Amino acid sequence: MEKIRIQKLLAANGIASRRKIEEYIKDGRIYVNGKKAELGQKIDINDEIILDKKKIKIKEIKDIKKESYILNKPLGYVTTVKEQFGRPKVIDLIKTKSKIVPAGRLDAYTTGLLILSNDGELINNITHPKKEISKRYVVGVKGNISEKKLEALRKGVLIDNKKTYPAEVNLLNKRKNDLENINRIEIIIHEGRNRQVRKMCEKVGLKVMSLHRTNIGHISLGNLKIGEYRKMTKEEVENFF
Repeated sequence: MEKIRIQKLLAANGIASRRKIEEYIKDGRIYVNGKKAELGQKIDINDEIILDKKKIKIKEIKDIKKESYILNKPLGYVTTVKEQFGRPKVIDLIKTKSKIVPAGRLDAYTTGLLILSNDGELINNITHPKKEISKRYVVGVKGNISEKKLEALRKGVLIDNKKTYPAEVNLLNKRKNDLENINRIEIIIHEGRNRQVRKMCEKVGLKVMSLHRTNIGHISLGNLKIGEYRKMTKEEVENFF
């Protein structure tokens, strides 16, 4: 077997996404044949791979049956593969023996569209910043909303010492109850920074009350109810390449 870059082969085996594997390597969590793994190192199935002091089995890419799913994530579920606090994980919702991982993250308090797969190339194409895959969110916010605030979100705001890229932002409707005004806005971004939509809203003085992702690129939730999932079609997968 031809040796393959460690990030690519481990991602193809569903260990984690390429970016997450790079983090593991930088943190010294992966060993190859008794030595700390290096970024870009080439390996094959005959090498001994240790992750967090546990030996992991890997297959050749051609022997891996690719599976990809669309999930409508429920509230309270985390998108991490390993969970140390006992919280429910999204991967537990999908009945498969394959080692699937989420394409990006949604925090525990965000619901909606999540793609999970054991196809490392697909995960990389969805999550890599250079691909600029659009993501649409419907956000329920509390606070005094104005066209000035919407325009600030559109042009980009400074979060974590870095300005966000231009976004599409639209006011969907205003709904008033006995205690507060709740606005629903649509935000479409092409980045995947940590808690980005929440931080963007907070920056302009809007408190996020609910956050729901409806679209990733050409994929939408359709009729999937909260907690339901389905397999991606061949065409849906191919359109990310």
